[in-house]
Amino acid sequence: MSRVAAFINTNRPEAVDLANGLVEWIESSGHSCSLIGDSASAINREDLAISDNEIDDSIDLAVALGGDGSILYMVREVSDYGVPVMGINLGRMGYLTEIEPNLAQVRMQEFFAGQHTIEERMRLEILIDGEPKPLRALNEAVIEKIDTGRTVRLGLDINGDFFTSYATDGLIVATPTGSTAYSLSARGPIVDPMHRALLLTPVAPHSLFDRAVVLSPDDELRIEVLPDCNASIALDGLIVTQLEVGQSLICTTAEKPARLVSFGGNNFHRVLKEKFGLSDR
Repeated sequence: MSRVAAFINTNRPEAVDLANGLVEWIESSGHSCSLIGDSASAINREDLAISDNEIDDSIDLAVALGGDGSILYMVREVSDYGVPVMGINLGRMGYLTEIEPNLAQVRMQEFFAGQHTIEERMRLEILIDGEPKPLRALNEAVIEKIDTGRTVRLGLDINGDFFTSYATDGLIVATPTGSTAYSLSARGPIVDPMHRALLLTPVAPHSLFDRAVVLSPDDELRIEVLPDCNASIALDGLIVTQLEVGQSLICTTAEKPARLVSFGGNNFHRVLKEKFGLSDR
């Protein structure tokens, strides 16, 4: 018997409808199912609800029903425990959600039969000055201005050596998985998500040096907020906290990657072609 944990994007009625049948199927197949967040109340199965502190490595599979945002939520919840994450696509075509709803039960059967692969995606680890524990992100960490109409000044050290300072709207540190998210809209490079690298992309910099930089995954980045404006930091699109002038953070590659379940159907190059309307000659 396997233990499955599921998260439902309850803002999507089609996700709630699919979850009802999927939970019944999981239980009838002899497996146990737990529901995270407000997922349990959405399908009137409060008996299956678990809290964040009940998530651990006893979970064999985490399932996200929604779009890429749902995958990011589930990765944040379970990746420190090495739990593989399966995404069922109920949003627009995403880079992370591979499985179409009509194939959900088939793919879960294949997973339980061992007919799948695991893609290990690099994550970031961010330690904010003054905070006791590091935070982690799959796509990116963004240090950005708070005040409209003003830039924020950020100093960057790489492996203990000063590199440069930026007067900018923001600075993105992205993973290859995150290269097709916010970094892309700031003219960052597109990188195959199976690569390992740190991508540094400034947002509207007031500088002659406005290029994105691709760094080694072994590099350590220290970013400090310089006088005279505070900044905020967001991880995977969620604002975490405000950074005061003089406060800094350390960004490195996380020890444990995200583990995404794949059945070979979400070819990265095909997704790029469809996203950007690239056609065959």
